[in-house]
Amino acid sequence: MKYYIIAGEASGDLHGSRLIQAIKKNDEGADVRAWGGDKMEAAGAKLIKHYRDLAFMGFAEVISNLPTIMANMRFCKSDITSFNPDVVIFIDYPGFNLPIAKFAKAKGYKTAYYISPQIWAWKEKRIHTIKRVVDKMMVILPFEKNFYEKWNFAVDYVGHPLMQVLATQKNLPHPIPEIEGQNIIAL
Repeated sequence: MKYYIIAGEASGDLHGSRLIQAIKKNDEGADVRAWGGDKMEAAGAKLIKHYRDLAFMGFAEVISNLPTIMANMRFCKSDITSFNPDVVIFIDYPGFNLPIAKFAKAKGYKTAYYISPQIWAWKEKRIHTIKRVVDKMMVILPFEKNFYEKWNFAVDYVGHPLMQVLATQKNLPHPIPEIEGQNIIAL
């Protein structure tokens, strides 16, 4: 299958790289094209745009870079069309990904969202757009499943990918202590 994945920040690159590894494990012939970073590229994606070229934070910076953002959106739409993927997968980054999801859905592509935008924290009304343009939503926090259910939108709870990352970090210079009966909070 052909997969087009869009991540717009470092955390999305990390989680996207693990997603690509899982895809390639289950689909040896997977052709992955992505917007992301070095980790996604190392996992086997053909990197089209690096997230450092997409990171605009704050109102003033977004406004001053609006022509670049709009050019990136046009390029992304064109690139999706020429690649003609079986599925377009979005990783968080809703300001960019939701408009692209709307485009992809309108063009008949299957759409999946891995790591939901935090609409439960702010901009809850985005649920209406998500219901229209996302075919499959995969959430990483247990309460998100209930949140979406109240809006009659079925989602899959897949667990937080950082738990898998932490599980591989046994030989750290300052290892994470394991204390029986205690919870560990990672920031």
